[in-house]
Parts: sequence; structure tokens; C-alpha cells
Amino acid sequence: MSKVTPFLMFQGQAEEAMNYYISVIDNSEITSITRNGGNESGEAGSILQAVFTLKGQEFMCLDSNIKHEFTFTPSFSIFITCDTEDELDRYYEQLIKGGQALMPLGDYGFSKKFGWIVDQFGVSWQINLPE
Repeated sequence: MSKVTPFLMFQGQAEEAMNYYISVIDNSEITSITRNGGNESGEAGSILQAVFTLKGQEFMCLDSNIKHEFTFTPSFSIFITCDTEDELDRYYEQLIKGGQALMPLGDYGFSKKFGWIVDQFGVSWQINLPE
């Protein structure tokens, strides 16, 4: 095995989500995109496979060409460890836009400040400021 990479399956929002995430999190980028050319099943121009990094952590994603009833679940989340309270507040405020709080920002006893949200794309994020 050469590596393990988190993989996110969207239904038509992969590119929008990647662009949003790399705009929110510093030192992040899209490193490759393979698009549907219209010959494959699925919409022409949709993401067949893409790779992006958030602070050096690689993720893969795609736009599913098969419609399904399931989506992301909060039981799998992206965990951000922040260095400052300002950084935590900024990520929380940006990622919650169009989403919802599972645990609003607060002191839950296990860290200095913590928040857990589901973003506008249905992806779950835990944002933490350690003691």
C-alpha cells in the first residue's frame, strides 16, 4: 500500500466544494482534475476524479453519475486543529455558511474552544483549539 486518502463523493458539487475549501483554508490547492468528456456516463464537464490538498492533507473527490439517497454523515468528519482563537473563529464562520451547527462554538471541557458543523455541501467539520 502506498497511501491512504480520504475520498468525498458529491452529486454535482465537487468543483464548487473544492474551490470553496481551498479559499477558506490557507496553503491549500487543487492539484488535478479529470473531467467527464461526455462519452462516459454522467454529465459532460462533471468531475470524474479530482485531487486537492488542505494544509498538505490530500483528498480525492468526484461527482457521482449515479443518483443515490445517501450523502455524507457526521460520523466521518474533517478535524481541524487551530493555533489561535482567531483562526478557529474564522474557519468556523466561513465553513458554517449555508450549513448548520452540530455543536456550536464553546468550551466542552476537552479543549479551550470547539465547534462541530456540517457545511453547505453536507461535509462534517470539527474545529478545535487545544488547551
